[in-house]
Amino acid sequence: MKISARNVIEGKVLEVHKGATTAHVRLDVGGSVITASITNEAVDELGLAVGGKAFAVIKASDVMIGV
Repeated sequence: MKISARNVIEGKVLEVHKGATTAHVRLDVGGSVITASITNEAVDELGLAVGGKAFAVIKASDVMIGV
C-alpha cells in the first residue's frame, strides 16, 4: 500500500482505551508518546493490542500550539 502522508513513525502500542464509540491508542515512538483517537471498529479491524507494532501516520495541513 502506498500513501501520500510523509510522516510515518513506527512505534509500539502502550495502551488501547475504548470508549463508547472511540478509542484512544497510545504509541511509544522512541521514548515519546503519540496518542491517536480512532473508532473502536478500527481498533478491532487492525488487531491493535498492547505490545504490538503499529505506525502513526500523520498528515495535516496545520499544526497548532496553544498555551
